[in-house]
Amino acid sequence: MPRCDARIFPPRDLCPECGEEAREAYKFSGRGEIYSFTTVSDAPAEFSEFTPYAVALIRLEEGPLLTAQVTDLDGAPLRIGMPVEMVTRKLYSEGEKGTLVYGYKFRPVLERAS
Repeated sequence: MPRCDARIFPPRDLCPECGEEAREAYKFSGRGEIYSFTTVSDAPAEFSEFTPYAVALIRLEEGPLLTAQVTDLDGAPLRIGMPVEMVTRKLYSEGEKGTLVYGYKFRPVLERAS
């Protein structure tokens, strides 16, 4: 983490805030909220099996803004400010053998009944 304590995702050589080295990984909570979103209907070939799918700008609790697919919607509409959490899901399969590539996506956080 850089001297200025900026939370950077993904880690990079230099902190955009203070210019110090920023290669040390920081463990994020994986929670955040939707900052903006869109629906992808015409996807690149490796993602076509998921179309249409939602992609959102997610503001993590610790501050960084990142882009990710939103999954597990079960027909629920997306909204700005919706709480989400990171999950590991299949991104795509590649090659003749269909090697599966996994990565992070986000899903809505179920609100608890009072």
